[in-house]
Amino acid sequence: MAAGHFPVPSILQTLRGRMNKPMASRITPAAKHTPIVFVFVFVFLALSVCSSVSSTKSTDPTPTPWPLQFHSILFMNYSGALEIIDLWYDWPNGRNFNIMQDQLGELVYDLEWNNGTSFVYTLDAPKRCWTAQLEVGILRPNWLDGANYLGQEKVDGFLCNVWEKVDFIWYYEDVVTRRPVHWRFYTGRTAHVMTFEVGAVLEDTNWQGPEYCFVNKTGIDSTHHKPEIGSMRPDGIPRANMRLSI
Repeated sequence: MAAGHFPVPSILQTLRGRMNKPMASRITPAAKHTPIVFVFVFVFLALSVCSSVSSTKSTDPTPTPWPLQFHSILFMNYSGALEIIDLWYDWPNGRNFNIMQDQLGELVYDLEWNNGTSFVYTLDAPKRCWTAQLEVGILRPNWLDGANYLGQEKVDGFLCNVWEKVDFIWYYEDVVTRRPVHWRFYTGRTAHVMTFEVGAVLEDTNWQGPEYCFVNKTGIDSTHHKPEIGSMRPDGIPRANMRLSI
């Protein structure tokens, strides 16, 4: 991967409406004499329908919050461009680590902290590093709260409950084990969850970025290499496409 793809963030929505004419101006003489029992029946039916819809909504499955700590290996596919991501999620310590291997490319490390600091670097020569200070930290364990339930679908050989969130990500969770199975992003990029180890923690010594990330010698100068929004992290946050330069 002479050129690797790397990640950065955002989201929103609104609604309103109103009646044009006052209700009184639309009441006909016949309507004034409608038997009161019809009114009660109408109200009862309306409330029954609303209650039924509300009940159905409330019984829809909800996505399982992410474990506070886990390790997962993801197989990514973006229009035929293949990548393996070794993902370490550590919410209690406010950190997230993506170790990314493009097919026949170099190994790239994407280290993210909850204070918004992010390091993207290589360890093999030529050693390079790009750093950023973002406005948001890593994903919260309940980041899928409010997702729309779409029903069940079989994917990668597993029967899954499926949710969609803000037309950004489609999330597939195994009906039986409730483990994530598959993620699909609005760009067409897909993640196939190969392993999911709840409670697995990467040793602290592996969370330290290399020293050249802290000196402005081999890193990318962000004033000349501006990120392009479009790609994404496997964890569902929009990300920019960064290219490490020699």
